[in-house]
Amino acid sequence: MTHTLVPVEESATLRRTVEYAVESALDASDGDAHITFAYVISADSTQLPGSELEESGRDLLDRIEVWTEEDAGEHIDELTVETTVLGADEYLFSPSDVARVVGARAVSTGVDRIVLDPEYDPGAGQPLLEPLKSELSRDDRFDTEEAPVEHPRRSARVVAPASASRFLGTFLISFVFYQVVGGFAGIFDLVTGVATALIAAIVLSQVTFARPPQVGASLARIARWCVFAPVLLWEIVIANLQVATVILNPRAEIDPRMTRIHAAVWGALPVTTLANSITLTPGTLTVRERGQDLYVHSLLPVSREGLFDGSLERWVRFVFYGRRAMRIDSPRERGDAEVLQQSDDSETEKEADADDDAGGESA
Repeated sequence: MTHTLVPVEESATLRRTVEYAVESALDASDGDAHITFAYVISADSTQLPGSELEESGRDLLDRIEVWTEEDAGEHIDELTVETTVLGADEYLFSPSDVARVVGARAVSTGVDRIVLDPEYDPGAGQPLLEPLKSELSRDDRFDTEEAPVEHPRRSARVVAPASASRFLGTFLISFVFYQVVGGFAGIFDLVTGVATALIAAIVLSQVTFARPPQVGASLARIARWCVFAPVLLWEIVIANLQVATVILNPRAEIDPRMTRIHAAVWGALPVTTLANSITLTPGTLTVRERGQDLYVHSLLPVSREGLFDGSLERWVRFVFYGRRAMRIDSPRERGDAEVLQQSDDSETEKEADADDDAGGESA
């Protein structure tokens, strides 16, 4: 009997990877093939059964079971299909963590080979496939291979039609950037800045903007950026002082938690701006982004309260949508903020620590 393990996650090549795994397992077996599809929960999860991320994983595994029946066809009786969720009781943050859990499952269940989706990435905070493949390949108790499936073609246009507004916008941005970085020192800098900006506009104007910039709206947004910059700097200073206070005071409260915010911002650039602004503020780190959902690790209760009050979210809306957008309720008021639960082990450890402290005080 052959036993194949396939780590799965939503991707453009997942469907074809499942098809390859099923067909190759049936071809390699003598009428008795076994496939396990494993959904791995990584660092952005709640780490508890029943959590939102685990539920989405089980939905995906249910779909994969249907695909497997389709791919096996009349040979379905020769195939044993199993699905599982891995990492629900651990905090998996790196490719080596994921490889350790996947490898342990392979060894404990007698897996002969592991098939990897070419675009597999459960979101462990960094590009995963190559380091994961390298880690798994070190174990000679099973074979590791990448499914030989083609990546889908990207249909989105990279080069936009030429236009005067794109050309002028690229020219102005390049010229201002040149002057700011180089430092204005006279006519020479003006001439070289114009020449550099002209070259940049000729070469890059058709790939710089997704849509033609509107001069009035762009100038207004730049002005709002100038207002937002000192606000963000102030938030960073305050957060630095809060974290420094905790470092200097061993008795200060530290309560690391994973949180989820459904942000009231729309579009790739606004969401990215908000995620990066949160990360720039000490005490909070954006671990992952899924659409408008931001998974943020918060170190201190005060950091978490500021996140839920939505100050940075409100200012990002101001930058991209104007003053009226600041009136939207905070994530806490909208019910779009939550602290994701910790594992049972973590709670048990906390209770044990509390009991030890109580016992120490009694003694």
